[in-house]
Amino acid sequence: MRKLGAALIGAKEHGSDPFAAIESVMPWDTFQASVAEAEALARDQNFDHLGLLADHFGQLRRYGPTFLETLTFRAAPAVQPLLDAIETLKEMNKTGARRVPDDAPVDFVRRRWARFVFADGDIERRYYELCAMSELKNALRAGDIWVVGSRQHRDFEDYLLPAGNVRQQSTDGRTGLAVSTDRHQYLEDRLAALRESLTLTDTLAREDELPDAELTERGLSVTPLVDAVPADADQLIREANGLLPHLKITDLLLEVDRWTNFSRHFTHLKTGDLPKDRALLLTAVLADGINLSLTKMAEACPGTSLAKLSWLAAWHIRDETYSKALAELVNYQHRLPFAAHWGEGTTSSSDGQRYRAGGRSESAGQVNARYGNEPGVLF
Repeated sequence: MRKLGAALIGAKEHGSDPFAAIESVMPWDTFQASVAEAEALARDQNFDHLGLLADHFGQLRRYGPTFLETLTFRAAPAVQPLLDAIETLKEMNKTGARRVPDDAPVDFVRRRWARFVFADGDIERRYYELCAMSELKNALRAGDIWVVGSRQHRDFEDYLLPAGNVRQQSTDGRTGLAVSTDRHQYLEDRLAALRESLTLTDTLAREDELPDAELTERGLSVTPLVDAVPADADQLIREANGLLPHLKITDLLLEVDRWTNFSRHFTHLKTGDLPKDRALLLTAVLADGINLSLTKMAEACPGTSLAKLSWLAAWHIRDETYSKALAELVNYQHRLPFAAHWGEGTTSSSDGQRYRAGGRSESAGQVNARYGNEPGVLF
């Protein structure tokens, strides 16, 4: 493309034939083929990867019909249209129908799927089935749809005590609850407690005796919480921080990637290739991790652009790549000897936007600055 551009610029400056200039660099047929290939690969910044799912519809068909026929689903009234769609797909599988009936349920189709399911005004079979299966997965996770005979995806009512047992316990006074089991009495008790609390609050506010708060014509002002970290602990934290090297959080991210190579899981959605610029990939990942928009990240990072970050986010960064990269990090950490001092690894406490440091809560930007980053410069 560099040679082609230079040839066209030279043709304009010398007033020569631009078409001849193109053919001096490459044959016209090759030029046409490269343009067609560029059009096929080009995506706008709002590209939705759902548009590529149709290429993998054959994989779904390998197990989809057997999956739907083997399991028996039940649904809450709110998602009954989705269950009706599943029944429609089962009937189509039995009869070998290729076209979705005109009266097929479509109320479950979300806005994001609609432009693919109704692309040409009709119901597109592949996307209709893909959408139904995707929504089925979400409904199973939410408990809105359950599987008859399943131990994991059960009806919510199955987790509750039988209604007969509850009535008998209530009659015998064996509920073990500290509140009334009569709904009317329970609501009356709660309202009475609320009125009492509001009356007490109003009295304290008029007498200027609200603890750690002040109510004026300008509104309610609450006294900030006092740091509860003991002085000795705060001193120990400062000494421990003094032993650590001061580095940029972005340099630390690159170093962790050199240890674990977690970035190898952020493959291209269609080709499976790795991104050529690893630093740019980690820039997009970091923006996601600290809840900073790609636009602001592009403004903060010299040498990059919103188009580059958006392209990486669309093609390389998605839920499955995050899951694999996170597993890589967890496995690496689990193999470290020091990990044995942090419990059995069954629970986790983390936050991508706020950090605890020195007994105080800091934003990602404050942490960035504390580790020596230039203001606003991440990569």
